[in-house]
Amino acid sequence: MGARDERASLADPRTSRGPRISLLGGFGLSDGRVDVAIAEGPQRLLAFLALRKRPVRRTLAAGALWPDVTQEHAGSSLRSTLARLDAGARSALVVTASQLAIADRITVDLWESEALARRLAGPHESLTVDRSSSAEVDALSSDILPDWYEDWVIVEAEAWRLRRFHALETLADDLRVEGSFGQASVAAQAAIDADPLRESPRAALIRVHMAEGNVSDAIREFARYRELLERELGLEPTPRLQALLDAGP
Repeated sequence: MGARDERASLADPRTSRGPRISLLGGFGLSDGRVDVAIAEGPQRLLAFLALRKRPVRRTLAAGALWPDVTQEHAGSSLRSTLARLDAGARSALVVTASQLAIADRITVDLWESEALARRLAGPHESLTVDRSSSAEVDALSSDILPDWYEDWVIVEAEAWRLRRFHALETLADDLRVEGSFGQASVAAQAAIDADPLRESPRAALIRVHMAEGNVSDAIREFARYRELLERELGLEPTPRLQALLDAGP
């Protein structure tokens, strides 16, 4: 199996048919066949443990999930939440007297997407054109639990946001080198959509246009970005971005 084959299998949720927790784009729990509806309290508990990725002391989980009450009250709230778990949510957990963890049989979409991002960040062999880049882009295109504002979510969400930007830009460059210009444009555009003011994905897209020989598209993309940057921040693009145009196809 080549590098892109391995990355595609990590990125494509169709390869994970068992119980699954989703954190990207919103919370979800599936038993492998249908979605499992669970209350907000159990959602927060499962999400917290999935973000930690390892066993967590019960006292730590209680303190993070109920930060504005006494330790005793937080512990009582955690016990109450565990007692009310339905079978679907309970089966996703390993519960001991001192620790909580996500069960080994559960897959988590974020873990798979992070594995893909690590592969893209590391050295990899020459790639073959026409693989499942659409699944890769999908796996890197969503934020962690949007509209959740707990501190333990925000910290992880920002770290993932930066990792996925870099991964999408790397994917765009990989696909451009392959000659898969359309798919490279999609990857670069996904990074732009996530943060329109960020320059590096604009550079990735301009490099795709230039490599394809579409100088006019590259110039238009530069002009759109310059206008946006001036309007929003009163800034100009860096000379490095202009240099991509000056270098020619």
